[in-house]
Amino acid sequence: MLTEERHQYIIEQLNQHQTVSVQDLVTNLGHSESTIRRDLTTLEDQDLLVRVHGGAKKKREPVDEPTMDEKTVKFIHEKEKISQLAASLINDFDVIYLDAGTTTYSMIPHLKDKNITIVTNGVPHAVLLTDYNIETILLGGRIKQRTKAIIGAIAEQTLAEVNFTKAFMGMNGVDVSQGFTTPDIDEAAIKRKAISQSNQSYVLVDLSKLEEVHFKKVADIDECTIITNTLPDKYHHFKEYTRIMEA
Repeated sequence: MLTEERHQYIIEQLNQHQTVSVQDLVTNLGHSESTIRRDLTTLEDQDLLVRVHGGAKKKREPVDEPTMDEKTVKFIHEKEKISQLAASLINDFDVIYLDAGTTTYSMIPHLKDKNITIVTNGVPHAVLLTDYNIETILLGGRIKQRTKAIIGAIAEQTLAEVNFTKAFMGMNGVDVSQGFTTPDIDEAAIKRKAISQSNQSYVLVDLSKLEEVHFKKVADIDECTIITNTLPDKYHHFKEYTRIMEA
C-alpha cells in the first residue's frame, strides 16, 4: 500500500473511531511498526491527528472554554466521587488552596465539619465556603467571566506571599508528555503559582481530561498527584509517571 493510501486509511479510522492503535494499524495495513509510527508522526506534523501512548487520536477543533454552568452538568456522578476522595485527604488545621472549577467546588459540602482555612480564586467557591462557616480567603484580582475565576497580577502576588499544606486543582488536560494544561494563560499562571506554594498538590480530573492537551502548560505530570475515577486499561500507563488515586 502506498504512503498516501495508508495516511488516508488512518484518517478514515480516526473519523470513525476517534482513536487508533499502532498494533491495529500494523495488522490491518500489513506494514511494520516503525513504518506506522512514521506515518503517525507525519500526520501529526500536518496537524491531522494527535499522537498518544500506543497510537493516535483525532484532533479536536478549537472551541471556547465552557462556562462554569456548562461544566457543572457534565460527569456529575464521576466528579462527586472524586471530590469525596479529595475532601477525605484534608485534616484539621490544614491551610488549603482550592482552585476554581466544578470538581473542586463539589468538595465544599464535604468540608463543613473541618477546622481549616481555605484560600480560593473561585468566586462561587468563596460564597459556598462561607455558607458552611469555613474560614475563607478570596484572592483579589480580575474575574474571568466564563469561569468565575480570579486571575491577574494581584492574585499572583498574593499567592507568592503565602504557603499551603495542600492544593486541590482543576485542570483541562492531562498528558504524560505535556503534563497539566489549560486553555487560558492567566489561569495557568495562577495554577502554577499555587502548586509551587503547596507542600502537596492534587489535580482533580474525570477520565475525559486524560490524554487531552491544551494551549498553556501548568506543570509537569510528576509535580502533582492525580485524583480521578477508576482507570480503564488504556490509561494504566499514567501510573508510570505520577501517583494516581482512583475514586
